[in-house]
This record gives sequence, C-alpha cells and structure tokens, in this order.
Amino acid sequence: MIKYLGSKRLLVPLILDTIGLVRPDGTVVDLFSGTSRVGHALKARGYRVLANDHNAYAVALARCYVQADREKHLERATRLLRELQTLPGRPGYFTETFCERSRFVHPRNGERIDAIREEIRRLALEPELESILLVSLMEAADRVDSTTGVQMAYLKQWAPRALNALELRVPELLPRAASGRGEAHGLDAIEAAPALAGDIAYLDPPYNQHKYLGNYHVWETLVRWDKPETYGVACKRVDTRQRRSAFNSRPGAAPAMRRLIRECACPTLVVSFSNEGFLAREDLEGMLRERGDVVVIERDFPRYVGARIGIHNPAGERVGRVSHLRNKEYLYVASSDADAIGRLRAALAADDTTGAEP
Repeated sequence: MIKYLGSKRLLVPLILDTIGLVRPDGTVVDLFSGTSRVGHALKARGYRVLANDHNAYAVALARCYVQADREKHLERATRLLRELQTLPGRPGYFTETFCERSRFVHPRNGERIDAIREEIRRLALEPELESILLVSLMEAADRVDSTTGVQMAYLKQWAPRALNALELRVPELLPRAASGRGEAHGLDAIEAAPALAGDIAYLDPPYNQHKYLGNYHVWETLVRWDKPETYGVACKRVDTRQRRSAFNSRPGAAPAMRRLIRECACPTLVVSFSNEGFLAREDLEGMLRERGDVVVIERDFPRYVGARIGIHNPAGERVGRVSHLRNKEYLYVASSDADAIGRLRAALAADDTTGAEP
C-alpha cells in the first residue's frame, strides 16, 4: 500500500485482536478509511466492512481493497494491467505538473502515468474494476516517487527509487468476506456516522491540523483526473484551500468528535488517537463514556520519518530542533455490551505489556 502518514501498519494486529475479542464476526464501519489498511485486514478476517472517506483517492482504495472481490475481478484486472503496462509514455498534465513544474516523479515515469491514466479514463470501466486499476497505478507511482512520504514537498535531488521504471502490479484482492460484501462510501464522516449501521465502528480521525488532502494531493488529482489549477511549489490543488474538516481545527475537533460519537449508528466504538492530537486523553474518554464502559490501550511508537529527518529551510539547511522522536498511540473501546468489555478486560489483564487501563 502507499506510504501514508498516520498509517496503522504497526497497530493493525492490536486493532484486529481487540475487535476480535469484542465480536468475532459481523459488520465493521470504518469511518475514516484512508488507505483501507485496517479495512483490508478486517475483510481478511471475515468481517463485512463498510469503508468511508471523503477523499477520492481513499474511496478508490476502499473500492479496491474492501468492496471488490477477488473471485469477480482478478482475472480481468490482471489482463488489463498487463495491457496497460505495455503503453508507451505520452506527456500530459501529470508530467507537466508533477514532474516538470514540481519534482514528485521523474518525467520518464510521469509520461507513462499520463498515458496509462488517459487509457483508464477511455475504457470507462465499472467503478470497482476502474478502482483496481487506479490503485495499481497509484501504488506504482508511489514506489518511484521522490518524497519522504508526504506531498507537501519533494526532495531536492531525485531519490534513487525515482529512477526505477514504473511497474504496475495487481493489488492484493481478497475474496468476499464470510460476513458479507463490503462497501466503499465517499461521505463526510459526520454524515456517514448515522447513515452506516454495523456492529462496531472503527474511528481513526485526523489528530491535528495536517490535512490528508494536502499531504496526498497528487493521488487525489490522479484519481479524480480533473486536471485542476494548482498553487505553490508543490503544485497543490486549489481546492485544498476550501475543502476543510472540523477535525483539522483545534476549536472544531472536540465538537465534531462529540457529535460523531453521539450519532454513530454502531453499539460499539473502537477509536484510534494519539497524544499529539488536539484532544486530550481524559476529554476523549469522557465523550466515549456516553456510549458505555471504556477501556484504553496505550502503545509507544516512533514518530513519522519527517520528524526524524528534521526541519530544513529552502537552502536545504537544517533549522530548529526536533522535540521528540516517539509518541503514544491510544486505542479506546467503548461499549454498553458488558460481556464484550469483560472479555477484553480479561484478555488485557493476562497481557501486562499492553499498557491497558480498565
């Protein structure tokens, strides 16, 4: 999957085990699906997943990894990707914007991205199959990009991987889950919370002011293929200035989270959050207690690579000081199901490495 700030790669096993203790099957609503790493893992465990995200690139990822089923799409997707791989490069909007005006991808690969994306649009495929192809292209571009993992900026010199040839690969499609067919939705989370019903809701909202749209605007444009006007050195989409989330605002985060928790149509909530976020642990626990008993699991992780590299000025000189290199990730579980909470507490009590508090 693509490099992603806030990815739950290291936390996925804990999330899966926690949800499994609360309920071993059924429907999980993932209200901020992002790369669909969690949704994909839940589908592999047999859960029906309803994935939701308001960014187009995330909806494409969810259609590929959650909604599309291997038995239906693998054969045709494999054939189409093989054909797309043979297309010669043809420079266009992507090459001009993201390879020449900016330097996210080497022009040789940018020309091929242009040609492949135009052909995907020409094919006018059904949404699931189109999303599989788009995800393959997005991931291929991510493997040859020249960034530290976010698209706020790019490296002054080409990263070694940027000189590799673009290679399309078939995404890791899964068979339909035992609990039923997954779905991908593109709603605002506040709208999705009362509309998508399930047994468990998984919430991984933005923690702070950094917008995923700004961090991954290249993928948003690649999926939408609307060739928007851009601004700045990074050639961001102009709509990143207008498309805002209350979760990215210090004064707006608490009211938005409170409403989300109150209106969520699932009886059990599992929430990921960080000690670097706008909401303090005690505040979030207080909100969740309105939904039942609360259990908190704490884990310590290294911060993202950008924090370890440090801050540099336009001349490439390191400025400022990195305050810390590790952060705490919290997993909150709130439920009125006494049996489920009891099973979770018993399992955590047997594992004194979790940092859980009952």
